[in-house]
Amino acid sequence: MATVLNIFSSIRLPNNMTRRPTPPPIYLSLPRRRLVIRAAETDANEVAKAPAQEKAPLAGGSSFNQILGIKGAKQETDIWKIRVQLTKPVTWPPLVWGVVCGAAASGNFHWTVDDVAKSLVCMMMSGPCLTGYTQVITQIWVLLLGGLGLAYILDVWAGHDFPIIFYLAIGGSLVSYIYSAPPLKLKQNGWSGNFALGASYISLPWWAGQALFGTLTPDIIVLTLLYSIAGLGIGIVNDFKSVEGDRALGLQSIPVAFGAETAKWICVGAIDITQISVASYLLGASKPYYALALLGLILPQVFFQFKYFLKDPVKYDVKYQASAQPFMVLGLLVTALATSH
Repeated sequence: MATVLNIFSSIRLPNNMTRRPTPPPIYLSLPRRRLVIRAAETDANEVAKAPAQEKAPLAGGSSFNQILGIKGAKQETDIWKIRVQLTKPVTWPPLVWGVVCGAAASGNFHWTVDDVAKSLVCMMMSGPCLTGYTQVITQIWVLLLGGLGLAYILDVWAGHDFPIIFYLAIGGSLVSYIYSAPPLKLKQNGWSGNFALGASYISLPWWAGQALFGTLTPDIIVLTLLYSIAGLGIGIVNDFKSVEGDRALGLQSIPVAFGAETAKWICVGAIDITQISVASYLLGASKPYYALALLGLILPQVFFQFKYFLKDPVKYDVKYQASAQPFMVLGLLVTALATSH
């Protein structure tokens, strides 16, 4: 379900090589017998047993970055800190936000202890459990089964006759598997792989949140899948950082398949046209103020696309995402609120 989305964000089930050349710092000192080591294939216990010289903290490494599972992290020897790092907490917020949007779109969320508790459990299922499960092999069964268990509990808690959240969680987990695993291995193709990521970050958590507090309707399913095309565009932003690695591995990302210049415009087109289409839908649904608010949030995104991304998608990718994507995130909430009335 929503968690399932997480699954896509960094699905790293067993593979030959990692797609993104950004392994946690705990693997910087590589044994000669292995040229590539992925977080998904590394056991925390193995890390703890590594030679002392391989566990020395990196100069200037950050403990905060280590916990989040991002670059610039300090090397760590504590098994539990390593286990948390391998689940990449930095990938959880989009899923959590998706649950928030789904709950808002239901029109039936109330600031009561019961509803807040349900939301928190749904966020736990989507982020730490189902997103974290895609990151590491050692903890995969604990996190996967834990996430599915929480999904079932949410269905019972919400009084569902049909366990929709449980089945969303199963479906999301399956999508995350075929993203990385043969024979389908969606990430080999830039279109299918990035759309799967977009759907996981936007559609699935939204569906889970809305199903928890209200009714998941066909029009919402279509609308959120449309929004997932914008997620595809965001996935392309990240593809620019790994063009050489993707080409070497035979992965047909959009930049590899079409070249950097064409890929830049495919990326911004997917992001902008999708949001304009959603604004048009809201206008046609007699939600003019929400439509105008969404259009207002698109304008700064276009500005930052020209200021950063279209100039140099590799050099300015972090600045672009930090400056433009918050407006898209707010646009998701605007859309959710519009559909709740």
